[in-house]
Amino acid sequence: MSLPARIVHKRRATITDLPLYYSGQLLKKLTKEKDFKKYYGELRGATLFLYKDDTQDTYTEKLDLERLKSMELDSPYQRTEPTIFTLTLHTEAVQLKMENADTGEEWRGFILTVVKKQIPSKIQLLPGQMLLLQDALDKERRRIPPRESPALPPRPAFLLSASPSPTTPKDELDHCASALPACFFNVTRQKAEQMLEENPECGSIIMRPSTLANNYALTLRQLKPSGPVMKNFRVTATNSGFVIELDTAVTVSSLDDVLQYILEKTEYRLHPYMASQPYDTCIDVSPAPKCISITSPTPKIVPKAQVAPMLRSQTKEELLPPPTKQKEDEYLLPEDQCPDVHNLKLDGWRASGSFKDAEGKRVH
Repeated sequence: MSLPARIVHKRRATITDLPLYYSGQLLKKLTKEKDFKKYYGELRGATLFLYKDDTQDTYTEKLDLERLKSMELDSPYQRTEPTIFTLTLHTEAVQLKMENADTGEEWRGFILTVVKKQIPSKIQLLPGQMLLLQDALDKERRRIPPRESPALPPRPAFLLSASPSPTTPKDELDHCASALPACFFNVTRQKAEQMLEENPECGSIIMRPSTLANNYALTLRQLKPSGPVMKNFRVTATNSGFVIELDTAVTVSSLDDVLQYILEKTEYRLHPYMASQPYDTCIDVSPAPKCISITSPTPKIVPKAQVAPMLRSQTKEELLPPPTKQKEDEYLLPEDQCPDVHNLKLDGWRASGSFKDAEGKRVH
């Protein structure tokens, strides 16, 4: 027994926890599949939920349209012909088919509005349908406020068709350059793989620009039991940040966070590529400046003063005559034991009874 439509709708709203913008019958298949399968689809938020029929309260499949890359019409719009769209997602390409062309145009309008956060400029809808698109856009903007797009690093020269504008502010260019991780190189995939292969000691992760606009890429060299393996991952810049396109997409706020996520997932067994810096092995002696001599300077000859030699007064020792050689039978008396000369003269005068005066005459 099927449940009432009101209960089914309520359960779907509880399970998905997203606002409903559009719903209806459609057919879906992967591009590699041959036949379409019939579903009942609900566009809730930026996700397309697929049910087996309109009575099922639990979805069978879902498509995350937030990562929608393109939505192309396989054939020109014709009111009397079915409409087939090819949706290119981050992991697969899906085709949606609507039996009614007008219904297909409504699906296209709502999908592009919630994904791009703006109403498509070229769409064939009635005024009442355009009001429904505007209402869905207002609700989605309130649900996910638009964020400022992160600053993108400058595109490498080999991808630019024209040189950068000379009016670009210098501080803006400096800000972009500062947002680049140290392992970012302006190289192609082939060059990045060559760098990792030839210099494994420098690292195993290179971030580089992708050939697609606003996209970046990671080139990894991983060691497997069978040998080294090269892997390349795409990183897309969106309004909500940088998206690492894996089986389950991961959104981060900066390119540094992209690198950090890869390091954590590989358990830090990989390392960012850092170009090796050359080192000198020889020390050279620099030549001496011309104004400085490295030889010993010639000593200057100082002229002697032209003055008369100083006359020194002779000391008592210099005035004394040299000592005479004593005879072997003579004795020397100390000075304190020598008799006074004057006393000796008086004794001699007394013994002889005379002495000589100043003129040499003997006086008695």
